Amino acid sequence: MSENAENSATAVSEGEQPVGPAQARRLWHLLEPLHAVLYYAPEVFEEAGALGLSTEDRWPSYFPFRAAPLGPVDARVVTSAFYSFAPSMVTRYVEAGRKTVTPEAVLEARLRGMDRAYRTLFGDRIDSPELVEAAALARRAAEAAQTAGRPLAAANAALEWPSAPHLQLWHAATILREHRGDGHLAALLTAGLDPTEALVSFAATGAASVERFESRGWTPGEWAAAHDRLAARGLVEADGTATEAGRDLRRRVEQDTDRLALGPWQALGAEATERLAGLLGDYWVAVIGSGLLPSESTLGIGKV
Repeated sequence: MSENAENSATAVSEGEQPVGPAQARRLWHLLEPLHAVLYYAPEVFEEAGALGLSTEDRWPSYFPFRAAPLGPVDARVVTSAFYSFAPSMVTRYVEAGRKTVTPEAVLEARLRGMDRAYRTLFGDRIDSPELVEAAALARRAAEAAQTAGRPLAAANAALEWPSAPHLQLWHAATILREHRGDGHLAALLTAGLDPTEALVSFAATGAASVERFESRGWTPGEWAAAHDRLAARGLVEADGTATEAGRDLRRRVEQDTDRLALGPWQALGAEATERLAGLLGDYWVAVIGSGLLPSESTLGIGKV
């Protein structure tokens, strides 16, 4: 989708200031943890175990739970949509999951798990007027998201909305984070960064440790080959740190990602977007304060 096409679908009310990239990034920072509970909450792991999925670590459930909206697709399709995960890793967990459980059962289980997890995290606030309002605003933004060329956002947007406000909030956060993520992949492709190079170049900027990025399944040889390709382009030093050109390229990737994520927030409008940001604060604190999420992420939140 062109920038003009995205903007044409998201006109703001007359006299209202447009939403800027910084606001889009702020909402991502607030909503991403609310979505990511899916991959770390013990209640969700219990639901995964009840399906017969391994719970020895997060990956056996991560792939089925995140890919379920795509339906019973081949692992190659999931690899394409997930981009920076090694194909061998995706194939291993997708094929194991598909032998164990259907996508339909996974979709039901992840809602049950998130219902339980949010009730644990939010307590009495689960039915508060503030959460109900936040869910309504986030849903408006999610329903305005243009999904052409964004397979994971489209797959989640095609699902039926849950009836409970707290699950609507989670579903909206999921659509919006996948909408942003799909746009991020477009930015990486435009920058000429293949899946391994995307990780090596991001690690080179200090977004997270190399060890954290290596969790995506690439072999040392594949990582070294990607480093050599980036070095040949003048993007990384011999020691793996980014050159100034490499930092500039990654800054452009992040800027393009923010720009491509603007649509839902421009449709919602600056005032409602700021209202949502204010409402999400307590729930963000509850998730971050729970200790469920790792302190370091391959997404680089808080570092880029």
